[in-house]
Amino acid sequence: MTVKRLVTIAVAVTALSATAWVFVIPRLRPHVFHGVVMQSETPAPAIELEATTGGLVGLDSFAGKLVVVYFGYTHCPDICPATLASLNKALDLMGDGADDVQVVMVTVDPERDTVEYLADYMAYFDDSFIGMTGSMEDISRIATAYGVYFAADEGDAESGYTIAHNASVMVIGRDGHLRLILPPDVTADEIAADLRYLQ
Repeated sequence: MTVKRLVTIAVAVTALSATAWVFVIPRLRPHVFHGVVMQSETPAPAIELEATTGGLVGLDSFAGKLVVVYFGYTHCPDICPATLASLNKALDLMGDGADDVQVVMVTVDPERDTVEYLADYMAYFDDSFIGMTGSMEDISRIATAYGVYFAADEGDAESGYTIAHNASVMVIGRDGHLRLILPPDVTADEIAADLRYLQ
């Protein structure tokens, strides 16, 4: 075997090794989530409220999908629209994988957030997003079960009252168990990466 052929083989082997390092080795590393990983052995707390899709809707309506749950309200001046925009972008990044994800926003302002108002608001971000509302008693019970705090502030004459609330995003797995809690500052890329992994 000539020296030239040996050099060619050595270069090919080096190239293959580099390819393996780039494409295989990273896949062997465990996924690093961008929020708090939950390992609950019990199903996520039930949510059954009036939905923008019509009538009472519960989590069991989304069996086999990842369900992304967010507690917010339509008159929110900043964090709610920013979060919903990030979720919309995350689904865009997921491509066809987005078909297996359902985004739900449970309002913490049922007084102003009628089904009709919620429907228009959610459609502004994504036609697939679903809004849910109900009595203050039911919403308070569900929010408490998910560890979500909310309380109305006075606001001002121009904007009306505002509502202070947790801005975390909850991800419920295909098995109906709470799997992940994402912080308010998570990016669309990070959301997409975590949802892809959970699929």
